[in-house]
Amino acid sequence: MSETTVEALIEGGNATAAPPLGPALGPTGVNIGQVVSTINEKTKDFEGMEVPVTVKVDDETSEYEIIIGTPPAPALIKEELGIEKGSGDPRDEHVADLSLDTGQKRSRMKQDSLTGKNVKKRMNEILGTCRGMGITCEGKPADDVIKLINDGEYDDRIQEES
Repeated sequence: MSETTVEALIEGGNATAAPPLGPALGPTGVNIGQVVSTINEKTKDFEGMEVPVTVKVDDETSEYEIIIGTPPAPALIKEELGIEKGSGDPRDEHVADLSLDTGQKRSRMKQDSLTGKNVKKRMNEILGTCRGMGITCEGKPADDVIKLINDGEYDDRIQEES
C-alpha cells in the first residue's frame, strides 16, 4: 500500500482548502471539504494556536487518516498566560509568571511529545521552555524551580499519573 502524507501547521479550528492543505491534498482524490471539516472539529479546542496536522491518504482507495498533534509548548504557554510573545532578553526581562499547577497541566497536554519519563521530568521540559521565553514560575526563575522540583520540594503538589 502506498500512501501520501501531508503535514501542515494550521490554526486550530480554522483550516481551509487554501494552502497548505488544499493544493497538497488535491491530487490524492480525497474530499478536501470533508477533510478540512474534520480537522476543524478535532482542533477547535486549540483555536488561535498553531496545531500540527498530518493527513495520511491511501493512494489506491483515497481513504485517509487525520492525526492531530499538540501545539508547540511555547504556543500553549503563551495562550495560557495571555501573552503574545516571550521576552527578547529572557535573563533580565520577565514577561509573565506561570503557576506550578499550570506547568503541570501543560506538561500533561504535551506528554506524548515530551521526552521526560514522568511528570517531574516533563515539567522540567516545560520550565526550560519558560526560561527561554522570560517566564518565571511561582515568582522564581525557572531554573530555580527546576532545582526545587528535582530536590522534591514540590512533591506534595505534583501529581504523578496513576
